[in-house]
Order: sequence, then structure tokens, then C-alpha cells
Amino acid sequence: MSEKSILAYFKSPEEAEAVSRKLQSLRVIDMSIDRFGKYPGDASYSGNNPLTGDIPSLATMTLNSQVDSRSAGILASADTSASGMSHGGDGGPTGRNILLTVVTEAQSHDQALRIIEEAGGLI
Repeated sequence: MSEKSILAYFKSPEEAEAVSRKLQSLRVIDMSIDRFGKYPGDASYSGNNPLTGDIPSLATMTLNSQVDSRSAGILASADTSASGMSHGGDGGPTGRNILLTVVTEAQSHDQALRIIEEAGGLI
């Protein structure tokens, strides 16, 4: 049997999870749901405390994000939006930053595409 893959983008993990449950009835070989962002690592709310001096990087302070690697922190701190001199323009991926990756058998591929599109996924 041959395999086909699909990359679909959603606005929330809940949307992607709902579609993944519908796709289970098809011949799905592999499936995953991931969040991606402008920088590598976890860019979630940091909860830093400027009053105590607990500010691990410029990106943490100005972008209110917590990066989990030194390299990602340097990259984020170098962004124009972290400097305070510019908003940075595009701002990185917004809206559809949840990726549903699906590998199906070839005969189920078209039906999987229809399910994803009907649920509002961007392929």
C-alpha cells in the first residue's frame, strides 16, 4: 500500500483534535498535532517578575515570552519587535499556528482532505 501525507493548519488545538477524532475512522497510519511559532522552543507566557529582577532575557521582558534555549532567546531578543523601536511588521505566525500532520493510505487520502476542509482546516 502507498501512503500520502497531509499538512493542515488550524486556529486552535481543539479544532485539530476534533478533526483527528473524525479521521480515526479512516486508514490513518500516523497523526500528530503540534504548535509552531516564530522562534524554536516554547514561547509561552513566562510569568517573569521585573520587581525581583527575575528577567532571563530581553525577549522575556519585552515580548513576554519564555524561550527554552539560549539560541532561541538570542534570536528573539534580536527581533525588531523586542527592541521597542519597531513593532516588527509581520509579527510571525498568528491565527493558524496549530499543525495537524496526517499520514493515510492512498485510498483514504481524498476523504481525509474533505473532512479537514469541511472542519475549516487550511491545507
